Amino acid sequence: MWLQVNGQRAYAYTGGRPFDPARPVIAFVHGAQHDHSVWILQTRYLAHHGYSVLAFDLPGHGRSEGEPLATVEAMADWVLAALAAAGAGKAMIVGHSMGSLIALDAAGRAPEKVDRVALVGSVFPMPVSDALLDAARTDEPRAFDMINRWSHGSLYDPPSCPGPGFSIWHQNRRLMERQKPGVLLNDFTACNAYQAGFERADALACPVLFVLGKRDLMTPPRASRPLIDRCAAALAGRGLPAPRVVEIPDSGHALMTEKPLAVLSALREFAPAG
Repeated sequence: MWLQVNGQRAYAYTGGRPFDPARPVIAFVHGAQHDHSVWILQTRYLAHHGYSVLAFDLPGHGRSEGEPLATVEAMADWVLAALAAAGAGKAMIVGHSMGSLIALDAAGRAPEKVDRVALVGSVFPMPVSDALLDAARTDEPRAFDMINRWSHGSLYDPPSCPGPGFSIWHQNRRLMERQKPGVLLNDFTACNAYQAGFERADALACPVLFVLGKRDLMTPPRASRPLIDRCAAALAGRGLPAPRVVEIPDSGHALMTEKPLAVLSALREFAPAG
């Protein structure tokens, strides 16, 4: 589905069904150096089971026009504008990694537009190691290798082939290679610089879900605890339930490809009735 967002063409995958804003809307936001395709299984299922889905390509990623946006706040503003361009009212926003910061920022600053938020592979702060930043700046192929090693916690050794002809490792590498040079550094710099996470958590006024990989080396579950606790305090102050936390065994940071059905199950149980 093509949208006009801030004067530029933007792409959103709708799960193989026409987008209908009258149905419950779930918006998906990818992480650094990725695009909508990381959500294919989850979006396709939900689109055929009572929901309207929008899996965005952020500007400068995938099929969307424009330059990559330099800050998490600007990306959150863009997601809200894209929802408006699609004719959506309130939406559940699901974000992975960098996308989780975007979802958190949008939900904290525009509570009237977000009725639920699901944070997948999320921590705050979300620092990027100096070694990875340097590789993103000077040697992207080396950065891709580092990300692949740190993103996958599967019991399968690289290239992580759970079945004949299927390679999680090479699939993720090829997806990263499809993005434009410089996108990775832009995205990591935005994650590294983002400072408003606790402030946005304090402003949350909707149900919150965390989906975490127990073997995640990039955003380990223990590092998620400060954000979970901050969200819990904010929700308690508004008479809302504590965040739901789902930890997925034998999964690293690339949860949607390593454990796609477990991620889908967590989202289905959390989503509003479709």
